Amino acid sequence: MTPLELFALICVFAVVRLLMTFLPGAFATNSALPAPADVSAAAGASTVSPSIGLAPAAVAPRTQTAGEGGAVASPSLSSVVKEYLDAFIVAGLVALFLITFVVRTFFIPSGSMEPTLQIHDVLLVNEFEYRLSKPHDGDIVVFPPPLPEPNDFIKRLIGSPGEKLRVHDGIVYRNDKALVEPYIAQKPVYELEVKNYGVYVDGTPLDPEMANIPPRSMWQAPDRIPAGCYFMMGDNRNNSEDSHIWGFAQTGSTFASGPQKGKKASFTGHAFLLFWPPNRFGILH
Repeated sequence: MTPLELFALICVFAVVRLLMTFLPGAFATNSALPAPADVSAAAGASTVSPSIGLAPAAVAPRTQTAGEGGAVASPSLSSVVKEYLDAFIVAGLVALFLITFVVRTFFIPSGSMEPTLQIHDVLLVNEFEYRLSKPHDGDIVVFPPPLPEPNDFIKRLIGSPGEKLRVHDGIVYRNDKALVEPYIAQKPVYELEVKNYGVYVDGTPLDPEMANIPPRSMWQAPDRIPAGCYFMMGDNRNNSEDSHIWGFAQTGSTFASGPQKGKKASFTGHAFLLFWPPNRFGILH
């Protein structure tokens, strides 16, 4: 369930709760149990011996209580419903806060991160971490891509701002050092390099009209990833729609170019725990 869907559900519960408070007649019910009948002491009155000369003294009716073994009046159906609605609303608000600002679940819809993540895996994503610190190389990140897609993508962060990056003979080099990547499905079959203020794949630069490639004014060096930009790759390198196709992901501001130019860019969060299915439970690395 998305935060918007959860918020809509909370609103429905809140509206029903308000109607029950201010229009109680619309929710009237006869399902409550009747109150216990009054019980008279003895035969309704107590007498003393006539020889004393006192008039009989009436004893006030006495109502039985639960402590005396009597039945207690059941709450009405409407009051029970109100209690449940209050509980649902409070729980929903807490859940909304958590999935909006702290942690949320993410469902894996494709095989682009195999073998690390399998289709139908369910993860926990820390949405708070990147509010306090920058993403790190190797993080598995959930983010909106620079494409007109309704759902977030999930990829591994391979290159950060200020770093050099290239792929040669199936090996990824970051700052001219080969990466050891035991998590990939297979070596990439393409050549790639960040150079000349662009991303070149098999010798051809990505088109800024189709990919998020910032204009030259946003680059600090022609062969280093620009500020605010990150190079993302799927672990299933040859079956992943990632930065070698659509350019850089961004943590803030708006996308610099491509189909989503001018639209908000961000990172949703850091995927840190695989919790479903149970036999694959574990911390993500």
